[in-house]
Formats: sequence, C-alpha cells, structure tokens
Amino acid sequence: MEMQAAVLRDPEGPYALEPLDLAEPGPGEILVRIVGTGFCSTDTLPRDGDESGVRLPVITGHEGAGIVEAVGPGVPGEQHLVPGDHVALSFDSCGFCLACLGGHPAQCDTFAPRNLSGLRVDGSTAVHAPDGTPVSSRWFGQSSFATHCLATARNVVRVDPALRLELLGPLGCGIQTGAGAILVAMRVTAGSSVLVSGLGAMGLAAVMAARVAGATTIIAVDVQAERLDLARELGATHAIDAGEVVSDGDVSRQVQKITQGGADYGFDTTGVPDVIAGDLDALATGGTLGVVGLRRGEVRVGPELMRHMRTLRGIVEGDAVPQRFIPQLIELWQQGRFPFDRLIRTFPLSAINEAERAAASGEVVKPVLLPGG
Repeated sequence: MEMQAAVLRDPEGPYALEPLDLAEPGPGEILVRIVGTGFCSTDTLPRDGDESGVRLPVITGHEGAGIVEAVGPGVPGEQHLVPGDHVALSFDSCGFCLACLGGHPAQCDTFAPRNLSGLRVDGSTAVHAPDGTPVSSRWFGQSSFATHCLATARNVVRVDPALRLELLGPLGCGIQTGAGAILVAMRVTAGSSVLVSGLGAMGLAAVMAARVAGATTIIAVDVQAERLDLARELGATHAIDAGEVVSDGDVSRQVQKITQGGADYGFDTTGVPDVIAGDLDALATGGTLGVVGLRRGEVRVGPELMRHMRTLRGIVEGDAVPQRFIPQLIELWQQGRFPFDRLIRTFPLSAINEAERAAASGEVVKPVLLPGG
C-alpha cells in the first residue's frame, strides 16, 4: 500500500515528507494507521551518523498511537487484536528470553536489533521508495513518523476507543520511562525524598509519578525557569535553578540541606557525567540513583559510592511491561493524578522539522505529530 512518512536521508539534513510503499503485515505484524506520535530525543540518534548503527534513509518515531487496520498471520491469538482496535505503541521485545519471561522486556536479549536498528530482526524492511530503494522502517518496532506503520504483537497496547487517541503515544516511551523509573524500577516509597535532574518529558513524568508514589519531598532541578515553574505545578516541593550561582554552594549541597542529609532516590535524565556525579553526591546513605540517556562520556565514581552504600543503576523504558503499565498511567490520568497531557503540543506531521527544533530548544516539552492534520 502507499503511505506517507517523514524520512531522514542525511544525518545533518531535515526530514522530508515522502510517498512510500509499505508491505502487507507479515507473521506477527499489525498494520496501524497513525493518529498521533510523540517526538522524543531518542529519535535524533540516527543523526549521529555511522556511530548510530542505523542505515539511512530511515523513518523514526517510536511513540505512536493509532487504529489497527489489518493483522498478519499469527497475531490475534491471545492478543485478540482486530481491525478497528485503538492502540498505543511501545518498544518491541521477543517475549521468550529470560528477561522477557521474568517481566523485564526492556532487558530483552534482542532489544537493540528490535528497537535501535530500524530493521526487522532478520535485517529486512517493509518500506521502499517508489524506485525500489529500501527505507529503514522498524524503529522501536514501529517507525511511526508516518501515516501508517507495521508494529508487532509485542509492542501494541489496546486502549479504550473513547480516549483522545492522539495524546496517548508518549505513554509508550518518554512518559513511561520517567514514571516507570519512579514507580516500577526504583519503587519509590511513600514519605521518601526524590531528586529529579532534567525536566524534559521524562523528568516531569518522574515528578508526577513521585507525587503519585507519596514522596513528601520532590526536588526538581533544571536550568529553565519555565520548566521549574511547571514542575512545581505538577508536584515538586522544591525547585533548583542549576544555572544560577547560589550562596550555599552546588546543587548537591542544596539537596542535602533540603533533605537534611540527602535524597532517598534520584533520577537523572540529562546524561551529563558531571551532573550524574553531583546527583550521586546528593543521595543519602543507601540512596539509589536511576540514570537514562547517558550519551556524553564516562561517569566516574569515587569510593564514597561504596562507603555510603549508594546504588547507581541504568533504567530503560522504566523497566516496565507496557501492557500493564500504560493502562495504569491512563487510569491515573483519568483520575486527575497524572496530567501528562499538560506537556503536549501538537504539530502536523508536515511540520516535523519545526517540532524537532521546538523540542531541542526547550520551547515544547513533548511535541506530538498528527499525520492527519
């Protein structure tokens, strides 16, 4: 079938909306008409060129939501997915390795080839340009910067058709990662203190989730005053502008002063080694720091990590099971306890380059692209 998609052909160039040919769904695949799809910083990884491991041209996009139009052989089974179902799309996993069987699909043995290559596990692609040139089209099992995509039975989550479908895509990655880090991976406890560094979609989701968890001290850190104000509105009890010179010293000392000894939990979304080191210093004895998005060098830790029995752990996709966690987030949203929709601004898919710039500048927390408008 013919579809349109935003294609990245040059790591330093813009996306271009192109007509493409999409194959029919194969075994285990689901054809989804995309209604809305979030723009996430992970979608910029192919701009790293050869270092990314992604073959260009590529369609990225991995926070899709849409309507099932067809299913391939072997799909209905236990999923009972049928045309017309409304679905949110998340990351892909195999379902049968030890990590998947243990309820940790983000630790899947084949996570990288399924999500970060832009290709099927066998190295093929379902999308070609009109001249027959292949286009990588399996980014996080979906490549949803398009009017249609092929997803898999493992990364589809059925949702209530009464919901505003165009808003739900970010629950599949960025929002899931931030909230899952707090509620699933670190299991933040009621009455505890939480430090969140970096107030993009993941960080602000973590702030909201910390409030849901019952944390009584939630410290938000960023360099943008608008983000700090928003964090306060979403549940932060304290806000620190990391760009200001303060009389009490660095951020870690301020956190220790606020918490009278250090935060019980920390969550870093910046990926900046010096910030991560400071976050570790800000923890209480026995505290845990979760880290996502480390792309900017090595993190060096000193002997105090062991002396104070602190834990540093990487977190991918919140260590959540999307089919369980996304419905839980939706329920919290419907109760008014997790207002993630406040982070969203919509753009037509044709304005994807504008949306990317708005996200990079911090003007917009979570752009959502609408192929139909």
